[in-house]
Amino acid sequence: NLLRPDVLVNENRVDEERWITVEFDANTRGLPWHFKPLQNSARIHPGEPVNVMYEITNNSDREINAQAIPSYSPRFLDKHLKKFECFCFTKQVLKPNETRQMPVQFVIERELPADIHTVTISYTFFELPGGASAVKK
Repeated sequence: NLLRPDVLVNENRVDEERWITVEFDANTRGLPWHFKPLQNSARIHPGEPVNVMYEITNNSDREINAQAIPSYSPRFLDKHLKKFECFCFTKQVLKPNETRQMPVQFVIERELPADIHTVTISYTFFELPGGASAVKK
């Protein structure tokens, strides 16, 4: 019975004795976009990989470039949060009336202080200067 090394590492890194509630928040600033997480929260173990989907819709009649900026509560959460995939890593270009679902994959490390039971991951989309016309060639 051979165990894969990656399975061993993951099993050793998940703290199954502890639960954390992760709340998901979505905002836009000055954009005609509707932006929301597809689930409001998740109950997880520290060290457990998490996959969450967000949905965004461009409610305008023009193509828009924007970027999401993350923020966290408590503020030091970023020291214990490791993202593997996030729409916030790159700009997003949405065509008029386009809807897109976007994943965030992360883990909150076991080293998160034991007195923290709830954390919030928030994203705010801001329009990028230049618009679509500056990107097209």
